[in-house]
Amino acid sequence: MRIELYRQGISAEKFQPYLDIFPVTGASDALGGVLVIPGGGYKVRGDYEGNAVAEKFNALGFHAFVLNYRVAPERYPAPQCDLVRAIKILRANSAQLRLSKLAVLGFSAGAHLAASGTMTELPADGANMVMQGDEADAFTAGVDALILCYPVISLTDEFAHFGSGEALFGEDSTLEKRSELNMQKYVTSATPPAFLWHTADDDAVSVRNSLEFAQKMWACGNLCELHVFPHGHHGRGLGLGHKDLKQWPELAANFLETTANFLRG
Repeated sequence: MRIELYRQGISAEKFQPYLDIFPVTGASDALGGVLVIPGGGYKVRGDYEGNAVAEKFNALGFHAFVLNYRVAPERYPAPQCDLVRAIKILRANSAQLRLSKLAVLGFSAGAHLAASGTMTELPADGANMVMQGDEADAFTAGVDALILCYPVISLTDEFAHFGSGEALFGEDSTLEKRSELNMQKYVTSATPPAFLWHTADDDAVSVRNSLEFAQKMWACGNLCELHVFPHGHHGRGLGLGHKDLKQWPELAANFLETTANFLRG
């Protein structure tokens, strides 16, 4: 099943953002769900971090949804608008989908996008884009948990992933402008529970991104679980072929159930 995010506002010649829906079949109760956000440096969307991840979380007892969002040459706030709109649509259709709680699950730059769900406001033009004159407008864009997989958190600090910031804001953007989306600074005591994993020797996105986010979570008294595996190149997805990394979906599922109080089938 596929749902297009927008009824209006994006020309037909441009990429039309959409959700792919992967429900758990046969569930008698409303279950928790995960909104999967593939990475790709805000330049592409990594296919291997999309549908296969949704199917894995189906097998673990959760509804799953894959966000196909706008990337370069589209700039901020287009991806963030797509996330907000997607969450609103899922909330508006929660009864039909038999969806209770919702987590966002992102990889790399997709995890940066997932973390940007902690922002409280979009620029005015972005807010106008999200509002489509339908029932979804009235629903919250808040989520109940974050799952951040080898996340880009900073776009400008010494441990930042500068390429994601350049793709999101444009080559001519300033560091000051990009720093507006250093996601650790949006963590407050209201940030929902978060699960993060990274590899210590990730040579593309420094593990410090996960460490900084987790430390801010703990400083605010929030529930946060962090796993740092010793080895593994960036972009391992489901961790297939790695005895340690491939554990993370089960670890994340247990976190959702026991720490974030998600119901699973």
